[in-house]
Amino acid sequence: MHQAEIIVLLFTAVGVLAVLAHKITLPYPIVLVLGGLALSFVPRLPAVNLNPDVVFYFILPALIYPAALFTSWRDFRRNLRPILLLAIGLVLATTLAVAWIAHSIVPALPWAAAFALGAIVSPPDAVAATAIIRRLGVPHRIQVILEGESLVNDATALVALQFAIAALVTGTFSPAYAAGRFVWAAAGGIGIGLLVGVAMRWVQSHLDDPPIQITFSLLTPFIAYLPAEQMHASGVLATVAAGIFLGWHSPLMISARTRLQAYAFWEMIVFLLNGFVFIVIGLQLPRILHAWNRESLTGVFMSAIVICATVILVRFAWVIPATYLSRLFKSERQVRDPTPSWQHVAIVGWAGMRGVVSLAAAFALPLALPTGRPFPGRDYILFLAFSVILVTLVLQGLTLPVLIRKLGVPRDAETDEEERLARLEANKAALKWIEEAGANRKFSPDAANRLHAEYDERIEQLQLCAENPDDCRGEIATPQYQRLQHQALRIERKTIIRLRNERVINDDALRRIQRDLDLAEARLIGG
Repeated sequence: MHQAEIIVLLFTAVGVLAVLAHKITLPYPIVLVLGGLALSFVPRLPAVNLNPDVVFYFILPALIYPAALFTSWRDFRRNLRPILLLAIGLVLATTLAVAWIAHSIVPALPWAAAFALGAIVSPPDAVAATAIIRRLGVPHRIQVILEGESLVNDATALVALQFAIAALVTGTFSPAYAAGRFVWAAAGGIGIGLLVGVAMRWVQSHLDDPPIQITFSLLTPFIAYLPAEQMHASGVLATVAAGIFLGWHSPLMISARTRLQAYAFWEMIVFLLNGFVFIVIGLQLPRILHAWNRESLTGVFMSAIVICATVILVRFAWVIPATYLSRLFKSERQVRDPTPSWQHVAIVGWAGMRGVVSLAAAFALPLALPTGRPFPGRDYILFLAFSVILVTLVLQGLTLPVLIRKLGVPRDAETDEEERLARLEANKAALKWIEEAGANRKFSPDAANRLHAEYDERIEQLQLCAENPDDCRGEIATPQYQRLQHQALRIERKTIIRLRNERVINDDALRRIQRDLDLAEARLIGG
């Protein structure tokens, strides 16, 4: 089977499994991983190898960038303390704990190799966290913290992994040198990302052609990631910094036409790459089991259970004191920031799914040391990394919705209320301008009156939503009004199709009108 046929087969499987996930209402990453596992047992199916370079230099930047691009800088900055406690403190704590446990189970495993294992399995994955958390309707702040953690923690883990490999190769470890490298990786990565963001903002502000602008948008994560890695800074942080910077400035630098197309483009790219990544994770099982015989598998399975338990328990052991002990001495800002409930802490503690970065990092371990000796414990590390990914994705991913329901944690309406207030202010400002324009005779009285009536109606609907938030949930119209609009749009669509079929209008005219109707329907669906 040719490589092109394998790729087509995999993307076909992604589509079929995604439909199945929707039908059985399960997070699609879990269904894709299990589907990949099932496919791995199909006889004569060609091996699909996970290439670490493809993951780190092609897939990872393209997945991190849109997540950063659509991150709220205000919310990210407000929750910077818990994000950094998880993304730096928890990653290092997990690395140390897993290294100690692994070395205790297998004393022959060198400390440096044990630390490499800890660094590999320590970061929850941005892809897994975003794909699973967003569909669960968790409170907004929990979502911000988990997504912020997953954007930053890969940098900490990958730098720690580099130090562990260097210590194994050279036989020495300098804490001062490691601290300096870590500072450079963070500061250098953020600095490079901001420079790329400034340059891309200038480029985008001088363009007004959606295909070209989307092309530059696609290139941006790679322009940030690759030079940062070449300069031994963090490519992950460079991509995140560029994404957040451009996300903040994009409302002023790109047109509405480009914004609509770019959002759809990135949504499709993220879905396809996510699907490919998760199904390929499942397909790695034969490659990982190849090095083990049946007798040795029993012992390594027991090790996997212990390491998975360690990864899960260390997260709880870190999250609980990091949440409450850090608030014993409250600053003025923390007084305005109430202590989260134990239910929220439990959700954050349980949402530690690992993903493709951990497996790619394990596969990226060198096969041999410079002396020619095999890398110690490489097969052992690879199996344990796969086990942690599988257990956390399937166990935690499947039980997280159940946990949220059992804890009775409702989705908060913070964003909905902010949206309603912003819409109300924007409509009032527009109405004020219309009144001034009509008074100054800039437009005909008929045009001004018609638009004035439309904005009056919008403001009335928004004020009704303020009185009955449960019925509107921040939407611009009540549910009954929306249903009426849906039916009216359906009639319009049927009419223009009939006119096309009767040869009254051509397909170009049909598509122009259909685009307007689609945009109107998208506004209704998106609220």
